[in-house]
Amino acid sequence: MKPFRRKGEECVAHLDAAEAGIVGLLLDQLEQLLTDAEDADDEVVARLLPEGHRGDPRLAAEYRDLTRTSLVAGKSDDLATVRATLPTGGGTLRLDADQAGAWLRTTNDLRLALGTRLGISADTEPPEELVSESDQQLAVYYWLTAVQGSLVDSLAAGRAGRR
Repeated sequence: MKPFRRKGEECVAHLDAAEAGIVGLLLDQLEQLLTDAEDADDEVVARLLPEGHRGDPRLAAEYRDLTRTSLVAGKSDDLATVRATLPTGGGTLRLDADQAGAWLRTTNDLRLALGTRLGISADTEPPEELVSESDQQLAVYYWLTAVQGSLVDSLAAGRAGRR
Protein backbone atom coordinates (compact mmCIF):
# COMPACT_ATOMS: atom_id res chain seq x y z
CA MET A 1 0.00 0.00 0.00
CA LYS A 2 1.09 3.50 -0.74
CA PRO A 3 0.05 5.46 2.38
CA PHE A 4 -2.62 8.14 2.30
CA ARG A 5 -1.47 11.56 1.19
CA ARG A 6 -3.38 14.79 1.07
CA LYS A 7 -4.21 16.02 -2.45
CA GLY A 8 -6.38 19.09 -2.25
CA GLU A 9 -9.54 18.19 -0.39
CA GLU A 10 -9.01 14.45 -0.84
CA CYS A 11 -7.03 11.77 0.95
CA VAL A 12 -5.45 9.51 -1.67
CA ALA A 13 -3.79 6.09 -1.30
CA HIS A 14 -3.08 3.11 -3.49
CA LEU A 15 -4.05 -0.47 -2.61
CA ASP A 16 -2.78 -3.44 -4.55
CA ALA A 17 -5.22 -6.19 -5.54
CA ALA A 18 -4.37 -8.44 -2.58
CA GLU A 19 -4.84 -5.61 -0.07
CA ALA A 20 -8.18 -4.64 -1.60
CA GLY A 21 -9.20 -8.31 -1.45
CA ILE A 22 -8.30 -8.54 2.24
CA VAL A 23 -10.31 -5.41 3.03
CA GLY A 24 -13.24 -6.84 1.07
CA LEU A 25 -13.16 -10.10 3.03
CA LEU A 26 -12.93 -8.23 6.33
CA LEU A 27 -15.90 -6.07 5.33
CA ASP A 28 -17.90 -9.23 4.59
CA GLN A 29 -17.04 -10.59 8.05
CA LEU A 30 -17.93 -7.31 9.77
CA GLU A 31 -21.20 -7.16 7.87
CA GLN A 32 -22.02 -10.69 9.05
CA LEU A 33 -21.23 -9.72 12.65
CA LEU A 34 -23.54 -6.72 12.40
CA THR A 35 -26.27 -8.83 10.83
CA ASP A 36 -26.00 -11.26 13.75
CA ALA A 37 -25.63 -8.46 16.32
CA GLU A 38 -28.32 -9.91 18.55
CA ASP A 39 -25.82 -12.57 19.66
CA ALA A 40 -24.84 -10.82 22.89
CA ASP A 41 -22.66 -13.78 23.90
CA ASP A 42 -20.17 -13.05 21.11
CA GLU A 43 -17.23 -11.16 22.63
CA VAL A 44 -16.60 -9.26 19.39
CA VAL A 45 -20.21 -8.07 19.18
CA ALA A 46 -19.97 -7.04 22.83
CA ARG A 47 -16.91 -4.89 21.98
CA LEU A 48 -18.47 -3.39 18.85
CA LEU A 49 -21.75 -2.65 20.62
CA PRO A 50 -20.75 -2.13 24.26
CA GLU A 51 -23.06 -2.21 27.22
CA GLY A 52 -24.11 1.19 28.50
CA HIS A 53 -24.00 0.14 32.13
CA ARG A 54 -22.00 -2.84 33.36
CA GLY A 55 -23.14 -2.83 36.97
CA ASP A 56 -26.89 -2.97 36.41
CA PRO A 57 -28.30 -5.55 33.97
CA ARG A 58 -31.66 -3.74 33.78
CA LEU A 59 -30.05 -0.41 32.82
CA ALA A 60 -27.75 -2.19 30.37
CA ALA A 61 -30.75 -3.84 28.68
CA GLU A 62 -32.59 -0.51 28.45
CA TYR A 63 -29.52 1.17 26.97
CA ARG A 64 -29.10 -1.66 24.47
CA ASP A 65 -32.77 -1.38 23.45
CA LEU A 66 -32.40 2.38 22.94
CA THR A 67 -29.10 2.41 21.06
CA ARG A 68 -28.40 -0.90 19.35
CA THR A 69 -30.45 -0.25 16.22
CA SER A 70 -28.87 3.16 15.58
CA LEU A 71 -25.35 1.89 16.36
CA VAL A 72 -25.73 -1.01 13.94
CA ALA A 73 -27.25 1.29 11.30
CA GLY A 74 -24.37 3.76 11.60
CA LYS A 75 -21.77 1.01 11.36
CA SER A 76 -23.62 -0.49 8.39
CA ASP A 77 -23.72 2.89 6.62
CA ASP A 78 -19.97 3.33 7.18
CA LEU A 79 -19.33 -0.19 5.93
CA ALA A 80 -21.34 0.54 2.77
CA THR A 81 -19.31 3.71 2.17
CA VAL A 82 -16.04 1.82 2.54
CA ARG A 83 -17.26 -0.92 0.23
CA ALA A 84 -18.38 1.65 -2.37
CA THR A 85 -15.02 3.45 -2.34
CA LEU A 86 -12.82 0.34 -2.22
CA PRO A 87 -11.07 -0.30 -5.54
CA THR A 88 -11.97 -4.00 -5.69
CA GLY A 89 -9.17 -5.04 -8.03
CA GLY A 90 -6.73 -2.68 -6.39
CA GLY A 91 -5.96 0.84 -7.48
CA THR A 92 -6.20 4.40 -6.31
CA LEU A 93 -8.43 5.18 -3.37
CA ARG A 94 -9.73 8.77 -3.22
CA LEU A 95 -11.69 9.87 -0.18
CA ASP A 96 -13.45 13.10 0.67
CA ALA A 97 -13.78 14.09 4.34
CA ASP A 98 -17.01 12.14 4.93
CA GLN A 99 -15.68 9.02 3.24
CA ALA A 100 -12.44 9.30 5.22
CA GLY A 101 -14.49 9.42 8.42
CA ALA A 102 -16.31 6.23 7.38
CA TRP A 103 -12.96 4.56 6.64
CA LEU A 104 -11.58 5.57 10.03
CA ARG A 105 -14.61 4.26 11.91
CA THR A 106 -14.72 1.03 9.89
CA THR A 107 -11.00 0.29 10.15
CA ASN A 108 -11.35 0.91 13.87
CA ASP A 109 -14.19 -1.63 14.02
CA LEU A 110 -12.15 -4.12 11.97
CA ARG A 111 -9.14 -3.69 14.26
CA LEU A 112 -11.36 -4.00 17.34
CA ALA A 113 -12.91 -7.21 16.00
CA LEU A 114 -9.55 -8.73 15.02
CA GLY A 115 -7.88 -7.59 18.22
CA THR A 116 -10.63 -9.12 20.33
CA ARG A 117 -10.54 -12.44 18.47
CA LEU A 118 -6.72 -12.58 18.67
CA GLY A 119 -6.53 -11.45 22.30
CA ILE A 120 -4.26 -8.52 21.46
CA SER A 121 -2.91 -6.62 24.44
CA ALA A 122 -0.48 -3.77 24.94
CA ASP A 123 2.32 -6.34 25.01
CA THR A 124 1.44 -7.94 21.66
CA GLU A 125 4.14 -7.54 19.04
CA PRO A 126 3.88 -7.92 15.26
CA PRO A 127 4.95 -11.37 14.07
CA GLU A 128 8.48 -11.73 12.76
CA GLU A 129 7.44 -14.59 10.47
CA LEU A 130 4.07 -15.62 9.13
CA VAL A 131 4.11 -19.29 10.11
CA SER A 132 0.55 -19.69 11.34
CA GLU A 133 -2.90 -18.40 10.57
CA SER A 134 -2.88 -16.31 13.74
CA ASP A 135 0.44 -14.74 12.63
CA GLN A 136 -1.22 -13.80 9.34
CA GLN A 137 -4.24 -12.34 11.13
CA LEU A 138 -1.94 -10.41 13.45
CA ALA A 139 -0.06 -9.05 10.43
CA VAL A 140 -3.40 -7.90 8.96
CA TYR A 141 -4.22 -6.20 12.28
CA TYR A 142 -0.94 -4.25 12.17
CA TRP A 143 -1.43 -3.47 8.49
CA LEU A 144 -4.90 -2.03 9.26
CA THR A 145 -3.25 0.01 12.02
CA ALA A 146 -0.85 1.47 9.46
CA VAL A 147 -3.69 2.19 7.01
CA GLN A 148 -5.64 3.96 9.73
CA GLY A 149 -2.57 5.88 10.91
CA SER A 150 -1.72 7.13 7.43
CA LEU A 151 -5.33 8.27 6.96
CA VAL A 152 -5.25 10.15 10.27
CA ASP A 153 -1.96 11.79 9.26
CA SER A 154 -3.43 12.76 5.89
CA LEU A 155 -6.50 14.30 7.51
CA ALA A 156 -4.32 16.16 10.02
CA ALA A 157 -2.15 17.52 7.20
CA GLY A 158 -5.29 18.93 5.58
CA ARG A 159 -6.37 20.61 8.80
CA ALA A 160 -2.93 22.12 9.32
CA GLY A 161 -3.02 23.52 5.79
CA ARG A 162 -6.34 25.32 6.44
CA ARG A 163 -5.01 27.51 9.25
